[in-house]
Amino acid sequence: VQLAESGGVLVQPGGSLRLSCVASGFAFRSFAMSWYRQAPGKERELVVTSHNGGSPTYHADSVKGRFTISRDNDANTVFLQMNSLKVEDTAVYYCNRPFAVVHWGQGTQVTVSS
Repeated sequence: VQLAESGGVLVQPGGSLRLSCVASGFAFRSFAMSWYRQAPGKERELVVTSHNGGSPTYHADSVKGRFTISRDNDANTVFLQMNSLKVEDTAVYYCNRPFAVVHWGQGTQVTVSS
């Protein structure tokens, strides 16, 4: 089982980014997938979950209305569209299966700074 996140870069406040996470080694379409983030000096935080059917669950109030999770089951990929980025969104972003967590990928660094 592997998870490979990508798409993180340095972006100015108010900017947008789209993160991708390609999964392999399991039946992707059968699992809920989540995005997490870990800011410097803080614990990893669950941000949003895409269930394998139904509406997503946004766990972090601070991202509601700004972040959107989506998935392409044929490509074994989950995405995170991030708009109106804030400095406090700076973190390493990870994906994983929230109800059957596997080995964490390396994550992708998102830095929001002017």
